[in-house]
Amino acid sequence: MKKLRDVMTKDPTVINAKDSLKAAALKMREQNVGPLPVCDGERLTGIITDRDIVVRAVSQGKDPNDTTVAEAMTGQLEYAFEDEDLSVVAEMMRAKGVRRILALDRNKKLVGIVALSDLLEELAEAEVSETLETISTAPTPAAH
Repeated sequence: MKKLRDVMTKDPTVINAKDSLKAAALKMREQNVGPLPVCDGERLTGIITDRDIVVRAVSQGKDPNDTTVAEAMTGQLEYAFEDEDLSVVAEMMRAKGVRRILALDRNKKLVGIVALSDLLEELAEAEVSETLETISTAPTPAAH
């Protein structure tokens, strides 16, 4: 069974909680990503998404130049360990209702991020491959 490390985006771009929302939006544009993990040095403190910027700041009339990432980020983190089976991670994401999950090593250091779509695509490919293998190794039925 494949592990989370096999499908995650490794070494994701991060941002500091003290940075402005404008800086976060620029990083998102440069990297073509929607979420950015928020780190204080090595310590993971949250995650900010393009949606967080719009819903929690811009729609409230806050200036992205003066509003910090800390003011709009999600502090409650959903994570899994990079060595966990994909099926376990997929179930965790389903149960928690999240579309992306941070990947940590066993020292709880950020090593990647994975979107639900990436995970489901990998699981579907594995299922199709397993089904094809089963079909190709099955004995041929005898002709009548």
